[in-house]
Amino acid sequence: MTGVARPRVVVADYGSGNVHSAVKALEAAGADVELTADRAAAYDADGYVVPGVGSFAHVMEAINRQRIGEIVGRRLAGGRPVLGICVGMQIFFDGGIEGGERAEGLGEWPGEVTELHADVLPHMGWNLVEPPTDSKLFAGIADERFYFVHSYAAHELPLEPHPKARPVLVTYAEHGERFIAAVENGPLSATQFHPEKSGEAGVRLLRNWIETLPTSA
Repeated sequence: MTGVARPRVVVADYGSGNVHSAVKALEAAGADVELTADRAAAYDADGYVVPGVGSFAHVMEAINRQRIGEIVGRRLAGGRPVLGICVGMQIFFDGGIEGGERAEGLGEWPGEVTELHADVLPHMGWNLVEPPTDSKLFAGIADERFYFVHSYAAHELPLEPHPKARPVLVTYAEHGERFIAAVENGPLSATQFHPEKSGEAGVRLLRNWIETLPTSA
């Protein structure tokens, strides 16, 4: 990106852990990054990142308290890119069920986040993923491994194709069973794994996302 204005990315600051490593990885990938809860900055940024660590319900409490759903909705309505990471991906589904209790998600995608059926939980470590051939997020890194830390996941995305919209691209991985590892849905993208903990492959994925951002500079 030498000689080109660096895209401006805001990372949502709502009390989630792991945000500083996400900021550093995005900077390494080529963005000017601000960690903030400021709504104007979130609306104006070229890209907006929603991280998430912890339980679905706890993250949604914080998301609702800071009305981040409104920011996301307004950005998506204007075609402004948003990226979710880990639980920051899960909250875009209709809801999440943990410990027998269901919490409402943001409802951008149909479906529920439920516990993985696996002999060992949490799923922690490096895994291969299965991206579609036309994925932009995984361009050049389809054979790389990415770092996961989770016990819950979405397993399907039952979206009907729209004749005037780009197809939704779903990437899968497997731990005990097949689950959704990433989604590319117009301006809304998300990963179940942590790109900021995935070494050079993670930085390259973030760079792929950053290179799709329409810069305002």
